[in-house]
Amino acid sequence: MASVVDGLPFTDEKKDYIVKVLDPILEEMVSDVLTEVPPSPLDFMISWLRKRSGLSSVHDQQSLQARNKALKQELKQIKSSIEEAGHAIKSEDKDEEEEEEDEDDECDDLPESMKKPEAQMGRARQSVSAEAYGTWNQKQAYTPPSYAKTDDQKDRLKGTLQNSFMFSSLEAKDFEVIIMAMKEVPMTAGEKVINEGDDGDFLFVIETGSLECIKKIDGEDKVVKTCEPGDVFGELALLYNCPRAASVVAKGDCVCWQLDRESFNHIVKEAAATKRNKYENFLKSVSLIASIDAYERSQIADALVPETFKKGDTIVRQDEPGDKFYIVEEGTLSATKGSERVMEYKSGDYFGELALLKNQPRAASVIVESEEAKVLSMSRMSFSKMLGPLQSLLTRQADKYK
Repeated sequence: MASVVDGLPFTDEKKDYIVKVLDPILEEMVSDVLTEVPPSPLDFMISWLRKRSGLSSVHDQQSLQARNKALKQELKQIKSSIEEAGHAIKSEDKDEEEEEEDEDDECDDLPESMKKPEAQMGRARQSVSAEAYGTWNQKQAYTPPSYAKTDDQKDRLKGTLQNSFMFSSLEAKDFEVIIMAMKEVPMTAGEKVINEGDDGDFLFVIETGSLECIKKIDGEDKVVKTCEPGDVFGELALLYNCPRAASVVAKGDCVCWQLDRESFNHIVKEAAATKRNKYENFLKSVSLIASIDAYERSQIADALVPETFKKGDTIVRQDEPGDKFYIVEEGTLSATKGSERVMEYKSGDYFGELALLKNQPRAASVIVESEEAKVLSMSRMSFSKMLGPLQSLLTRQADKYK
């Protein structure tokens, strides 16, 4: 197995430091960040590093004056160390540049027939921290596995995946490939599917049953989340190449669908990243969402499901129950109460929040006016979870319907 530092433009001493000192700390920190998913990752990581270094317990025992004195002394030592390191790095960089120039001169003389093709170049990839130092995971030709399925299994799996935002952005062709690449995995009550800290090569989508995510906190196993049908679990290890953030145990008998890392990376991950980038940029133009931070906006982008309607289609109908929130991506729409037109919508506008906020029937019908309209919908569950902090603003905006 290739080392995480293979190919990095550092000295052996620095590579050894990355592997033995830096990498374990970063992997542990990223695992905790992904488990907690804090609204402010930077503050969380600063706090985490202070606790990890034991600074908090020491500072609690010192007076303010003693802390200042210790910090000044520490700053003085750091400054001295930085100056020494700076001189050393300059010297190393100069030597490395001279070596690289010599190597470049030698390589320039090589004939094309002797140069190694890019497809054969070594590829280091096993660590979170190493990914920050270079470019890995270049796309290569890939043939996904295909597991034989009955028509009933295909229909059941399709229904399950359509309820999962992670797969909603797939093109029809890729969607079919993923269906065939997934393997049905029945589970029994109490079965441990994932162990915290292990490497992960699969994600799972729940068709039936529920599972508990359990994390060891202060030496005790604590349930941090319960996954229900339609939920995806195990994807963090695949998305971020980090160890499993928590253990997952079946509460009762379950049926899940398993997808391997390679299929996920080549098909789902790329489509999800494209979708996220597209919708993140669009959401900056939505007045309601433009004010929230980038992390929260990316979570909303992941949860949006695109829907297309034709002229005259009724997207929501007055007095019917509502279970979705909508944002207009393209086209024009109108809201009517009875025969009276009360509102018009264009790109960047939103509707449907009133029924979800107050748990009441739709206050008006919304009809497509343009030849075609594209909207982005969000389920009630995602709406409550992600737009909760904006509830007061949404409630005030709901006066428009009156």
